[in-house]
Amino acid sequence: MRATERDGTYPRPILQRERWHSLDGVWEFGYDDADVGERDAWFAEEGAGAFDREITVPFPPEAPASGVGYTGPHRVVWYRRRIPHEVLAVSGGDQALVHFGAIDHRARVWLDGRLVAEHVGGQTPFTADVTGAMRPGADEHVLVVRAEDDPADLTQPRGKQDWRERPHAVWYERTTGIWQTVWTETVAAQHITDLAWIPDPQRGVLAEVTLAAVPTAPLAVEIVLSLDGEALAESTTAVRTPRSRIDVVIPALRNGIDREDLLWSPERPTLLDARVTVRDAGTSAVLDTVDSYVGLRSAGVGRSAFLLNGRPYYVRSVLNQGYRTDTLIANAGTGELRREVELIKAMGFNAVRIHQKAEDPRFLYWADRLGLLVWGETAAAYEFNTEAVELLTREWLDLLRRDRSHPSIVTWVPINESWGASDIPHDPAQRHYSVALANLTRAVDPTRPVLSNEGWEHTDSDILGVHDYSADPEELTRRYGDAAAFEVVLAGPGPQGRVLAVTPQQVARYAAGDAPLMITEFGGLSLRADDGDFSYTRTSSDTQYAALLGDLFGALRSSPAVAGFCYTQFMDTAQETNGLLFPDGSPKLPLETIRRIVTGEKGEAPTLAV
Repeated sequence: MRATERDGTYPRPILQRERWHSLDGVWEFGYDDADVGERDAWFAEEGAGAFDREITVPFPPEAPASGVGYTGPHRVVWYRRRIPHEVLAVSGGDQALVHFGAIDHRARVWLDGRLVAEHVGGQTPFTADVTGAMRPGADEHVLVVRAEDDPADLTQPRGKQDWRERPHAVWYERTTGIWQTVWTETVAAQHITDLAWIPDPQRGVLAEVTLAAVPTAPLAVEIVLSLDGEALAESTTAVRTPRSRIDVVIPALRNGIDREDLLWSPERPTLLDARVTVRDAGTSAVLDTVDSYVGLRSAGVGRSAFLLNGRPYYVRSVLNQGYRTDTLIANAGTGELRREVELIKAMGFNAVRIHQKAEDPRFLYWADRLGLLVWGETAAAYEFNTEAVELLTREWLDLLRRDRSHPSIVTWVPINESWGASDIPHDPAQRHYSVALANLTRAVDPTRPVLSNEGWEHTDSDILGVHDYSADPEELTRRYGDAAAFEVVLAGPGPQGRVLAVTPQQVARYAAGDAPLMITEFGGLSLRADDGDFSYTRTSSDTQYAALLGDLFGALRSSPAVAGFCYTQFMDTAQETNGLLFPDGSPKLPLETIRRIVTGEKGEAPTLAV
């Protein structure tokens, strides 16, 4: 299956197989406010439980699209789904797997009354091997999920989920339970469980292949990279361990002219098709085959600029909360995700910052395929203690593993605005935490820039991201008009009253040009907001809105000291009405007008796909 033929529906874009089945749709559902479900064996195959209503998965019960639509706090919820045997049927030593994209926050899973999986982490995927749990001779099997999410627990990574009873300011409705797709897959006993690509645009790509088990006999891993049906590289490697790093050289990259045609960028999002096959080395029998793709690009910083493929690249980004009116933190499917990427590009942006959540991998697929840079972020906790550190660190590591092969992701952001570490300037433990998360990220993925803290109070950031919601274009020019002007800001309290660089090392990195300046949140303009709505600046007419928007973008674009920006925000979200789009996705100004304001260039916005 070539990348150009994929439609983005497969839930795990980097590692695809032919045999899979979606379990999204109507499930039985119930609340367990007294937390008696496990005691009373609601998970039992014929257990009664309190499954007194239905829910449409993968939408959380708080979302209207779920069919429940109740936003009151419930700490424990249960799901049940009956699965025809033919969906899970296996033979010849194969395995039946059930994959969960994300369940917020703690989950336990049973099949036919047997516990098959436990997981902690509201944004990260996990898998249940249900092969041995299936009741012999059954025509159908019963899948039960218990999800626990304490709405008042501030140690959990919760992002924009409100801890109060009702949404306020920039925080939205809570999410409980399943909020990403659930699906089944049939695999051989020996199969690929994880696949990662580390590109080297001068040479090729390093593939990291993880198998389900230690090989009992020599295996051969075959990798074929191709473009438009033409093979660019082929590799066969003998494997005797469950984890292998395989160097795949692409001869065409030796020619500097040919190399340009193979590099990935927003303007030219070239993706190489990849097929990985695992064989028994003795018999050549195929054990597993997966399809994937690779984007050859590098991301870094230097010379006071963000570097894409080794060259300065001006970042025009927009903040995307990833909350939608009908589905909240979830989404309506790959079509909606594709349209969001297309709209962002049509408005003149070449990047997006997914704010305080890890977005559905299918969004990243469309960013990869259509060409949009992504700043990878995670949901924050709001309390600093040992448990909060452990929960966020574990979830962050899982997200790095999940998303590191997407070429669209060019920057990692583990902390935003000191959320969950609110005393970084004064508390050595919190400073160590910030530095440790940045260095841990670099240890797992040394190929991308990392921000130790987004917005202010930087300890060890590769990009000096500054949040500034001034509505005065002249003030933006006074602060960022040139390097000398910004050095004054850097030396004193920042625009939000927060010190921008906590450590001398961070100041030195900026002075040396090794940490470029970006205004990574600004704007926040609202058009004709109602009482109770939240925005940073209100405007009362289309004319006033367009003029101020143009002046703010113009002030930042004209500064030689600024290497990029991120506008707040993409779409009105709940009571936060500072989007460029209304909640229904319609633009507040004509797309060509927004595009001209964002880029400073004339020309029509591209036509959107239907």
